[in-house]
Amino acid sequence: MKAPFSTYLTKQANVLKKLIRLLSEDFDYVSILATDSPGFAISLSPHTKSIATETIMTERGNVVRVCKDGLYSEYAFQLSSGTKEVGDLLSSETSSADGVTADPAALAATLREALNRQLAVLKATHTKVYETEILPDEPAELFAEMETALLPEEAPMDRIVAMLQKACDNGMALSKEVIDCRIRAQSTHVNKMFLSAHRDLRQSYVYSEISVLPIVSRNGRTEMAFRGLSDRRGPELFDEIPDKIKEYVEDTLKMLDASRVIPGEYDIITTPEVSGLIAHEAFGHGVEMDMFVKDRALGASYIGKRVGSDLVTMHEGALCTTDVASYAFDDEGTLAGDVTEIDHGILKTGICDALSALRLKSVATGNGKRENFEHKVYTRMTNTLFDSGTSSLEEMIASIKYGYLLQGMQSGMEDPKHWGIQCIVERGLEIKDGKLTGKVVTPVVMTGYVPDLLCSVSMVSTDRESFGTGYCGKGYKEFVKVSDGGPCLKARAVLG
Repeated sequence: MKAPFSTYLTKQANVLKKLIRLLSEDFDYVSILATDSPGFAISLSPHTKSIATETIMTERGNVVRVCKDGLYSEYAFQLSSGTKEVGDLLSSETSSADGVTADPAALAATLREALNRQLAVLKATHTKVYETEILPDEPAELFAEMETALLPEEAPMDRIVAMLQKACDNGMALSKEVIDCRIRAQSTHVNKMFLSAHRDLRQSYVYSEISVLPIVSRNGRTEMAFRGLSDRRGPELFDEIPDKIKEYVEDTLKMLDASRVIPGEYDIITTPEVSGLIAHEAFGHGVEMDMFVKDRALGASYIGKRVGSDLVTMHEGALCTTDVASYAFDDEGTLAGDVTEIDHGILKTGICDALSALRLKSVATGNGKRENFEHKVYTRMTNTLFDSGTSSLEEMIASIKYGYLLQGMQSGMEDPKHWGIQCIVERGLEIKDGKLTGKVVTPVVMTGYVPDLLCSVSMVSTDRESFGTGYCGKGYKEFVKVSDGGPCLKARAVLG
């Protein structure tokens, strides 16, 4: 079925369009993003249970963006009856006020006053701001209701909780060495409406994700492993977990016999989730072009230059796969895209929000995202994936004299200014004379200089997967949903 668009937003549309007309009398550009996204989150273990009606993307509210004399300001609000609680507008920031009356004239007056006050402060303090051209506002209409089998707001919660609780119990029963088995599942029905003088864009879709964390212990040693599923689907996704619990737990138990890797440089093969970690950390943050504006990314000076071997092609965009970050338009009203960032080893472009695109004389790519309507827009990743190649995993393993097959993603960190990368991988499976030996090492820290790592890629597998059970922060905050992945990659890397 189609995920139905929010009736709440539909009823708001005329009020918000009138507000845009009123504000357009005073400002060079006006747009409003309206959101209404219900959902739920379930956390379970054999000992605890928590059910919430919120996820990181559940929200209901609006944010207006205005431009005057090269200055952009934003204001977040909710339409309801009640007393106005007005905060100051901040340049390129978002202020919020709950309970703002739905009277467009009164709200327009509030915005005018706040923006003029902010302009006066900037002039009095000689604050340096980015003077930016007016955003383009070409006419466009879009109404997208995407497919789902089940809506979060209509999900049979008792059945889902009972099914996942049984899966937890089954995981615990597999071995006395399993001391905990935690499951977290969440689903969100995203509804967003972007309005401006010439644009009316509306979208409705559901994304779901579920993760399993078995924890095992033996003789004072404790290990854990993270596994999960994600998709632009409803809570029906969770039905796949009971059949995977045994595999997840057995993989974790193997880590109790693992040793430490001897630090050094090795031939490696990355499984798709580790390939995704590299894609996200190596050339994800490094080509977010709002960092180009601030001269905080080395990638700006490498456009058109080689950064990987001929086998390395990487895509980024809401349309390059279907997962949790696949949408029809971003939070600035830019239609979703599929950007080829690296083409056969050559860095072609980065990704860009609308304001950064204006400042860089570039083109917005549909990557302007907010944590929610009360947060500002940044250039953010959506789906980031390496393209497939022509080799099989078996051929790749057979080609290695000594090295490791890297599995499981734990965390990653990147320095966009200097292109250093650090990825913490769950485990490495030893390869000797072209065969897996059965020896496991854990954990594995992979480090290096990004172009060196990507230029060493010598084989790429034919398969490709995406993974979207995590979140991405801009620095230490501003979390949004992303997915990443790719095929298996054979490369050379420093492990420790």
